[in-house]
Amino acid sequence: MAAQKTAIRDPAETRSAVDPKTLEAAGLSSVQVLERNRLGLANVQPRTTSRSITDILRTHLMTLFNLIIGLCALAIILLGRWLDLLFAVAAVANVFIGLFQEYSAKRKLDAIALLHQDAVRVLRDGMLLQIHREQIVLDDVVELRRGDEIPADGEVLRSEGLDVDESMLTGESDAVAKRRDDRLLSGTAVVAGSGRFRVTAVGERAHAVRLATEAKRYQKINSELRRAMEKIAFWLSLVLIPIVAVVLNGQMQAFGGWSAAWESGEWRDALVTAVSSVTAMVPQGLALMTTIAFAVAAVKLSRENVLLQEQPAVEILARVDVVCLDKTGTLTDGTIAFHQATALSPRGLPAPARRDPDSTALEGTREWEQVLAFFGADEGANATAAALRAPYSALPRHRVASQVQFSSARRFSAVSFAADAGGLAGHWVLGAPEILRGEATDPQVHTEALLRRTDELSSRGLRTMLLAHAPLDAPILPGGTGPLGRGQRLPRGLVPVALLTFKENVRPEAHATLEYFREQNIALKVISGDSPKTAAAVAREVGMVIEGDAVDASTLTEDPAALREVLEHHSVFGRVSPEQKRTMVEALKAAGHVVAMTGDGVNDALAMKKADLGIAMGDGAPATKAVSRMVLLDGRFDRLPSVLEQGRKVIANTERVAHLFLSKTAYAILLGLIYGLLFWEFPFLPRQFSTVDFLMIGFPAFFLALMPNPRRYRPGFLRRSLYFSLPTAIAIVLAVVTVSAFGRYLHEPAGAIQTAATLCLTAVGLWVLNVALRPLTWPRVALIGSMYLLLAAVLLVPISQQYHLFAMPSAELLAVALISSVLGCGLVEVGSRAVTALTQRRAEPGNTALGSDAG
Repeated sequence: MAAQKTAIRDPAETRSAVDPKTLEAAGLSSVQVLERNRLGLANVQPRTTSRSITDILRTHLMTLFNLIIGLCALAIILLGRWLDLLFAVAAVANVFIGLFQEYSAKRKLDAIALLHQDAVRVLRDGMLLQIHREQIVLDDVVELRRGDEIPADGEVLRSEGLDVDESMLTGESDAVAKRRDDRLLSGTAVVAGSGRFRVTAVGERAHAVRLATEAKRYQKINSELRRAMEKIAFWLSLVLIPIVAVVLNGQMQAFGGWSAAWESGEWRDALVTAVSSVTAMVPQGLALMTTIAFAVAAVKLSRENVLLQEQPAVEILARVDVVCLDKTGTLTDGTIAFHQATALSPRGLPAPARRDPDSTALEGTREWEQVLAFFGADEGANATAAALRAPYSALPRHRVASQVQFSSARRFSAVSFAADAGGLAGHWVLGAPEILRGEATDPQVHTEALLRRTDELSSRGLRTMLLAHAPLDAPILPGGTGPLGRGQRLPRGLVPVALLTFKENVRPEAHATLEYFREQNIALKVISGDSPKTAAAVAREVGMVIEGDAVDASTLTEDPAALREVLEHHSVFGRVSPEQKRTMVEALKAAGHVVAMTGDGVNDALAMKKADLGIAMGDGAPATKAVSRMVLLDGRFDRLPSVLEQGRKVIANTERVAHLFLSKTAYAILLGLIYGLLFWEFPFLPRQFSTVDFLMIGFPAFFLALMPNPRRYRPGFLRRSLYFSLPTAIAIVLAVVTVSAFGRYLHEPAGAIQTAATLCLTAVGLWVLNVALRPLTWPRVALIGSMYLLLAAVLLVPISQQYHLFAMPSAELLAVALISSVLGCGLVEVGSRAVTALTQRRAEPGNTALGSDAG
């Protein structure tokens, strides 16, 4: 063990045994890998799919409510009143159920996340192998390609136009060019080029792991349910301590005062009734029900190939009112097919020669066709360039002098051949037709005519690319250094050579999904790096209703107010850079929208990180999936309605459960204060209150949290819950206090008053359940009816009477209890209708009112 600690503390000793030349040529040997695994130098990663076991335990155990329940339980145990411990048994059961549910969900989600993590390519024993990122060891040689997330810290061994996005760590959006011996940090992403690097720090030793994890989870998820729970816990923690003092003093006074109660021994009964009052004030099951609802929803969605990186993400989609869609990989399936190539004259006009996409390329084809074959065969080719492999296979016989990999920011890739390459000599640039705009283009080129032609093709839904050529001695535009200005600047004298068109395969499920979102009043924004007309054509093909004209984002102003105005009145945007995607998401959020961003490319990562909900496709870039909160593992866009349904169910059912729990907390606090200030004996024993709690809330809440509920999301969850709970609590308190007052007036024994009060409280409480469950369906009626039957059994079955210490009240008190119950139910109904009317006036047009949700 000591040796292992020494090795982990100083891995330099292990590294010194590696020959740098052998390592670069062949990577580690199998023996070296085994040795590093034995020494604990593997790249073990922190789990981000779900909370850690420590966090789960702390959340469920270390709470103020559990502390209060625990102290009350300790008091009951010390008094020897074991039969009054039912409230503690229920609390412990709640904790264990919550732990089991969330831990089970954690195991399933972690297993799914592990299964669907992208493989990493490493060089070992002279061969490239694909392994899991946690199988990487110190000194491994890792190969990187465009779209890869860098899995560990390291140093560059080889760079072929390697550009890295370090924004997740530094906040700087500009890609950083990496050369040999440059440092790489885990959590960053390759946006262009390829290369290899040597791992210098793994797992927790990689100082960037913690920063990368924080960057991926750059802010606590914007969950309204969690915020509401935190507010409830905060305010209750402030008021409970003084209320407990009032209740305890009131009960001691009810038994003759502190001195008399202590001397007579009645302080024990006073403490028991005080415990009954205090434990009723704690909404201990509310957070539990929310946790269970989130966990169950996450597991259900995992069965539909939807992975939630954070469980509350299911709630966010239910609140989303704007969905930003990347065209490629979302509306289309990401596959691109070559359509046609049109040879151009030096002035940019069509030449007679055309290329039949179905023909087979032969050796000795024209120079520009050989260049296209080179771009298609490149390992770092994006999906568009890779589509050139089928029609163009005759590779150039000459070596490449320099190369610039494609990046979304520059929108082109390039290759240069030396003078001895004959007709191939010069700079070849493949990219968006817009590269012809500006001073790089030869003045003789009919640029505008050519761009009008590309616009016309784009409006038909075709993706267009241009192959252009510049002489080898052409100067690089100012500001560039190195081959083609390191890709930041183009050579002068560009002449168009060929216009290429491509077709994208539209997802068959996209039309129905977009129609569903439109019916749900969710605005859709297509934000694409492609041509605005191409993006608009694809959007129309999938049935999207387009607002305004398609906008070329390259012409947009940087003024936030003006950008928000454009976003409100247009729905399709093309030529959008990765930085602009992020800015657009920020502008929509600043306008008060809850924004979801879908995508699959590394160019979507910045925007997805800033969105309220980032949704990545399962076959997307690893870096994109790393910053998302939700991954569609099979890449099917039509999974989102299911997520929306689960989110709505969680929010709507949690609101119903909150109505019940907050009503209970409110009436318990009011009863405790009233009886404490009046010095009346509290009319319930802990065992009686626990049974009432089970009938009114505990048993129904488990069903409520998981029932189908398609009600649309409406903001103001906590406000509506308080509106509901206060009138119902007042109705319950008035009914119970009336029963107690008559019982005292009639000089009924404590057992009789407790029995009548239990009957009244449960009867009115079940009417509260009735109101919360509306509109009533047969399953809901059956649930309420079964609770009434259980109430009858609790009151009439002899063994239950003995356990609860019930005593039959007099006819007069029983009549008062029944009348008070009826009047209390009437007050609950009146209060509910008043709250419904109030919320209807406050609701936005088209929203349903409290309690009127369908289903």
